[in-house]
Amino acid sequence: MTTHLQPNTHGAASGGKPSAIVVVDMVADMFIPPELAAQRDGLVTAINKLLAHGREAGHLIVWVRQEFAEDLSDAPLQFRLEEIHRTIGGTPGAMLLPELDSAPSDTVIIKKRYSAFFGTRLHEYLQAQGTRSVVVVGVNTHACVRTTAIDAYQHDYPVYVITDCVGSYDLEHHEISLRYIDGKIGTVLPLADFIGVSAGWS
Repeated sequence: MTTHLQPNTHGAASGGKPSAIVVVDMVADMFIPPELAAQRDGLVTAINKLLAHGREAGHLIVWVRQEFAEDLSDAPLQFRLEEIHRTIGGTPGAMLLPELDSAPSDTVIIKKRYSAFFGTRLHEYLQAQGTRSVVVVGVNTHACVRTTAIDAYQHDYPVYVITDCVGSYDLEHHEISLRYIDGKIGTVLPLADFIGVSAGWS
């Protein structure tokens, strides 16, 4: 659905950013499952292409990383009960994939739960920047991408999810999540379509 591809001025300051590209959990530990490891190169290539377009168009770039204390005191219940030690602060597994095109001017948000909005100041930051829409990419589509998209919608941002730029270890629920988001929570579309339509946003 491309009919909704217009930035929304609702709640945005004059002269603000047309969009924020929110890149969710593109960190090393997320690519341990073989299903996601197989998607790594393709996701990185597509996200880097989106970022290049975004920088040229003046969009915000926001990296969101899941990160927990070594003792899991700030981790979700499942992590604590099952003693899942992944994305631990200060370890390579919690760092962005090195092949991603990050820049010192980008913003980094640390989250403790699925959604990039839950327990963070992402919404306040986007408001302060006059952001008029949110593009959600990264992993996993059925969990952190989906909940971030839903929370962006609940904060009244038009939401775009780029099919080339999202992935999941659960391919069935990846597809279900995209179908659920499209037309209800936001717009789901390929990278080429998003670049073509959003190039004129300012």
